[in-house]
Amino acid sequence: MDEVIDPAMTIKALGHQWYWSYEYSDFVNEDGESIEFDSYLVPTDDLEDGQLRLLEVDNRVVVPVGTHIRFIVTGADVIYSFAIPSLGLKIDAIPGRLNQTSVLVEREGVYYGQCSEICGVHHG
Repeated sequence: MDEVIDPAMTIKALGHQWYWSYEYSDFVNEDGESIEFDSYLVPTDDLEDGQLRLLEVDNRVVVPVGTHIRFIVTGADVIYSFAIPSLGLKIDAIPGRLNQTSVLVEREGVYYGQCSEICGVHHG
């Protein structure tokens, strides 16, 4: 697969009902393992002032500004659509397939991701 821009960083995103798992493939922890974590929506009753319902998560993906980032996306169980609307990013996450896209974040800030495919009763 040819790429126009060689990304400085790759993040794998795996959709689950009803959370996302992430892996920073290019970085390892002190045990030599890639950095992986799950990210769940914060329940409405647990939101603090200023946090947005159905957008706030317990573990955020953090990326550097001015860096070309490749997202490799798939689904674990059903079809999802990984989206970060304010970055113009939306890509299908289909079990058994790897889709990829690139993004360049040019400004600091909090960019909310979401699933844009109806994936079940707790879709968010």
